[in-house]
Amino acid sequence: MPQSVSGVEMRKRQQGRIEGPPQAPGHPRPNTCCLCWCGCCKCLWYTPSFIMFCCKHLLAWNEDRRERSERQTCTKMDSIEATEEQHPTLDEVIAWSRSFEMMMRSPEGRDVFREFLRSEYSEENLMFWMACEELKKETNSSAIDEKARIIYEDYVSILSPKEVSLDSRVREVINQSLDEPSGTMYEEAQLQIYTLMHRDSFPRFLNSSVYRDLLNSKRACLDT
Repeated sequence: MPQSVSGVEMRKRQQGRIEGPPQAPGHPRPNTCCLCWCGCCKCLWYTPSFIMFCCKHLLAWNEDRRERSERQTCTKMDSIEATEEQHPTLDEVIAWSRSFEMMMRSPEGRDVFREFLRSEYSEENLMFWMACEELKKETNSSAIDEKARIIYEDYVSILSPKEVSLDSRVREVINQSLDEPSGTMYEEAQLQIYTLMHRDSFPRFLNSSVYRDLLNSKRACLDT
């Protein structure tokens, strides 16, 4: 029996040397790892060198994951921008010079033409025409009323700084339609402005630096 007791005591002494002396509440044991703040950890594997090794690999893994995420984001953004930015071809730019209608049907053509009109301080003509196109597509009665009112205030009213040039007869037709707005109430005025841009602005556009520079840049791309 004494031998058994001394064996127990010996194991307690060995365990005491491993665990160290008792610590006050709230103070971790010296051998506790950084993952166990409560001081209950008895694991001897978490040495300072082992913890440093784990931290280095964890930081490297996080950095690699962040770089992969950034590359994926950039790829997605490039794809979106490539989809949104549609540039006209040389054949399309040349075709515009032969057909005003074709240029007006092209979003890129309208953008270039608008840039030219802005230089001549007549951008409101194209803006009015485009607003009328949007109104004709509208089917909701409340939206039609609202858009018709905005078009009148922006482009027809004599008080607007963006007033377009309409004859008195067309203005009278519009004024009579204000009580019951419709999607086609500006159709005659739209045609009048369309004809004005076609006969007056379009020939100057084809001779402008805006169009010629675009045409030359498209030709240069084919030569390279």
